[in-house]
Amino acid sequence: MKLFVLKTALAGLMAATTLGVAPAFAEKTKFEFWYGLSGDLGDRVQDACKKFNDSQSDFEILCTSQNGYDTTLQNTIAAYRAKKQPAITQIYDAGTLDLMLSKAFIPAKQLMADNGYKIDWNNYFGGIANYYATAAGELQSFPFNSSTAMFYYNVSAFEKAGIDFKPDTWEHVEEAARKLKAAGFECPLGFNFDTWPLLEQFSAIHNQPLATKANGYEGLDTEVVFNKTKFVDHVKFFKKMQDEKLFVVKTKQLGMDIVPAFTSQTCQMIQTSVADHGTVGKTLPEGVKWDVAMLPVWKGTERKNSLVGGASLWVMAGRPAAEYKGAAAFLNFLAQPDMVQWWSTVTGYIPVTKTGFDAMKANGFYDKAPYKGRELAIASLTYTPTSENTRGIRLGSFTQIRKEVSTSLEAIFMQNADVQKELDQAAERSNAILRRFEKTYAGQKLN
Repeated sequence: MKLFVLKTALAGLMAATTLGVAPAFAEKTKFEFWYGLSGDLGDRVQDACKKFNDSQSDFEILCTSQNGYDTTLQNTIAAYRAKKQPAITQIYDAGTLDLMLSKAFIPAKQLMADNGYKIDWNNYFGGIANYYATAAGELQSFPFNSSTAMFYYNVSAFEKAGIDFKPDTWEHVEEAARKLKAAGFECPLGFNFDTWPLLEQFSAIHNQPLATKANGYEGLDTEVVFNKTKFVDHVKFFKKMQDEKLFVVKTKQLGMDIVPAFTSQTCQMIQTSVADHGTVGKTLPEGVKWDVAMLPVWKGTERKNSLVGGASLWVMAGRPAAEYKGAAAFLNFLAQPDMVQWWSTVTGYIPVTKTGFDAMKANGFYDKAPYKGRELAIASLTYTPTSENTRGIRLGSFTQIRKEVSTSLEAIFMQNADVQKELDQAAERSNAILRRFEKTYAGQKLN
């Protein structure tokens, strides 16, 4: 009798396993996530993926770094054409229009609705969401590692130089630079040719257009105009400060970029992302006082909101329905307040939702010394409601345009080229890029 019962039990177990109905042996749905971050930030993405995998038993996300934003965009496009695209891909701000016009994605709102998630889309900060939304305001991708540019300064050096004010205007920055130089500091301010803080953020907070058609939001027939705005005078100011050895070029090619220049106390002021806040705090020697401020404006300027940087998560079309269930679950997981705080804590990126930010404030996150100052990034992004000049930049092949401007800035600061002539040439080359992009997508209209 016992033998009969044992055989019956074994037969039942084998049948259940064969039919795939035994929950203990159910196979997880796997899906891919490609991202561009590397180094310490890339490791934190892997941590987020592990947290998701450990939190549930239905899905397994496979996360792979493409070792750069540019390569992630290129690899995603190539993979889509080969029908080997990941379910989720991280695309940086400059690639937004390229993805949007590709029609190779599932809109954020559609994905979550199709998979039973009710999302308060108004919970996203407008200054962040608008960069990744249609002209009608509908979010196409999920803001993820969001940032804005901040001004970092060495308080200890300021005290030694007798500086008792914050560098909130460029007039103050110049005054501080002169006092630092007189006090023996060889590099009062370090800068590179990154157009994000120098051109894009400067233009936004000074209410200057980067291009016509609301910076490209209103049509592909846009043209750049940065060679005709206050940006020209700003570059001339930087050149004057460089000539007086008050501002010093610091790049990887010259041996030291701006963040290492600041953390090594080689330079006492820099402009860089709030995402570098954690690195600066961990790297500066103990006892060195430092702080951050919103980017300086010229006196008499009515400050406007700054632009969001970083990247968003796009869900690619053409994957099985089961993978979309996993993708929606992962994106919902990232949006939970505890994950929002964890991500901001370990990276320096800012919370993208109002509830996430409020939860962090309530927990006293921004009162703690290592994180104090990061809240200014939110203040900067939300300083005013977004406008035509501050909503974002919706230019085709924007990565190439950035390179053209950067090339001209390098010629100005390294080869003593004429400021206006170089910026005019950069604008001419940029507009040629825009015309090619417009031709590629002829007949398509922006939503």
